[in-house]
Amino acid sequence: MTTINEFKEVLIEGLNLEDFTIDDIEDDAPLFGDDGIGLDSVDSIELVLIIEKEYGVKISNTEQYQDIFASVSSLLNYINENK
Repeated sequence: MTTINEFKEVLIEGLNLEDFTIDDIEDDAPLFGDDGIGLDSVDSIELVLIIEKEYGVKISNTEQYQDIFASVSSLLNYINENK
């Protein structure tokens, strides 16, 4: 099982979020938009590839994208449940 801090480190390194540290990212921070990490649509594609490579998890249920990608913790929960 991947911990939240391990996952935050993968996000920071994989998406080149040089301005962030693990402590800067709240567990329930939105992944997209100005209220959270601030990822955009290009980042979302890269994020899906990182998840597949790092965890072997494919996100194929497009109907649940909004819920899965709502926050750091919701995405990690999906990964841990589907590894």
